[in-house]
Amino acid sequence: MTFDATFFAFVGLILFFVLLAFLKVPGKVGKSLDERAQKISEELAEAKRLREEAQQLLAEYQRKRKEAEAEAAGIIAAAEREATALTAEARQKTEEFVVRRNALTEQKIKQAETEAVNAVRAAAVDLAIAAAGKVLAGKADGAVRDELFRNAVGEVKTRLN
Repeated sequence: MTFDATFFAFVGLILFFVLLAFLKVPGKVGKSLDERAQKISEELAEAKRLREEAQQLLAEYQRKRKEAEAEAAGIIAAAEREATALTAEARQKTEEFVVRRNALTEQKIKQAETEAVNAVRAAAVDLAIAAAGKVLAGKADGAVRDELFRNAVGEVKTRLN
């Protein structure tokens, strides 16, 4: 019987499988694949847990964002109300200030008119007295002057006492 190359290849293949079985390679490969499958399963579970945690965080941050937006809207509304109140108060105070200033100006104008009238009257009285004095000085003689002087001094004495 002649053995050709195919026979030796077949024998080599059988020896290779026997050697693999003897060294327990299929068990080690299976164990390695099982460990890898377990590791992948654990990583998937961890990824799933992290995803759920991320979704919870996202939901929490969205809730906080909505709360912050609502709070900001409340603050803006309060600021607008306060600004409106301050504007109204400032407008009222300005109007009151204008009214007071107008009243004070009118009062000063009336006082100035009164002072002007009094000054004109005083000037008219002084002018009338000076004119009367000139007229009397021209018409009166010495005796009348002495009599007028004594009457004036007597009148001053009675008023002072």
